Amino acid sequence: MTTFTIEGAAVHDIASLYNELDRVFMADEDWQLGPSLDALNDLLHGGFGALHGHDAVRIVWRDHAASRRALGRETTAEYYREKLRHPETFSAERFEPLLDAVEAGTGSTYFDIVLEVFADHPEIELVLA
Repeated sequence: MTTFTIEGAAVHDIASLYNELDRVFMADEDWQLGPSLDALNDLLHGGFGALHGHDAVRIVWRDHAASRRALGRETTAEYYREKLRHPETFSAERFEPLLDAVEAGTGSTYFDIVLEVFADHPEIELVLA
């Protein structure tokens, strides 16, 4: 089984998460992932980047606690606020309740959502280290 390592200490916000994912998975591509959960999901399907052609992989997320802090409630709330600043593109009906839940301390953080995306890919073993 091929193993890839995400350096959690390199993650300080959402943009740096995708920079780290690009470093690990897109080094041999002539394009980079956008800062998008859909892009992460597409990557994990394995159709491109370092995951292409692998039936099963292990991804070790070192110092995941640093990433968890960086992608916590404050970052997630700002992520939703940014969506709400663009009503022409994003639905307030969808994002206002998510923002309210995060601000109340009950909603999923961006880190939690990223873990959910990984969990949707049973062929990928994610090890939080």
